Amino acid sequence: MVAIIDYGVGNLFSLKSSFAAIGEEVTVTADRDVIRAADRILLPGVGAFGDAARKLRESGLADLVIEQAREGKPLLGICLGMQLLFEKSCEYGEHEGLGLIPGEVRPIAEVIPKDLKIPHIGWNALHLRGEHPLFRYLREGDCVYFVHSFYGANCDASVIATAEYGAELTAAVAKNNVYGCQFHPEKSGTVGLNILRAFCAL
Repeated sequence: MVAIIDYGVGNLFSLKSSFAAIGEEVTVTADRDVIRAADRILLPGVGAFGDAARKLRESGLADLVIEQAREGKPLLGICLGMQLLFEKSCEYGEHEGLGLIPGEVRPIAEVIPKDLKIPHIGWNALHLRGEHPLFRYLREGDCVYFVHSFYGANCDASVIATAEYGAELTAAVAKNNVYGCQFHPEKSGTVGLNILRAFCAL
């Protein structure tokens, strides 16, 4: 069973529907016992990093996520949920992350040409770095859907895929049993469903 963590930030209905579409048992919950009993955890997120990090900590779920990840349970962060996995974010100040993946979150404005629109919204091809179980059903160049203004930086050792938007941006990361996708698998059609299917097989 996959537990989608409900801490007041995230597109929970679409995520739940995506797991149901691939035949996986899923629940949206803030119940600590349910999360501990789950086989896998998904950390969603939309909006500002600082606000999301505060809500996650105030809910008491930040420590639980860290605990479960360190015990070896597969954890997938999506969009802002991926960014929360890093050590810190520089989004409107400096904010502490969960520290499960080395690196930080920085504005894409620092690295892309000034004539490109921010946020980066739309479909982009994934450039895979070697073979990774999370992408076992994907091919080089498969497209996924992005909506973001910040990206994972100084995290090269954990990057498993990038996407081009005026610069090579972090698209996905992994460290041991912790995984993150900057894009939205639940909005990425068959490719996205195949990523979720692979996550459920980890």
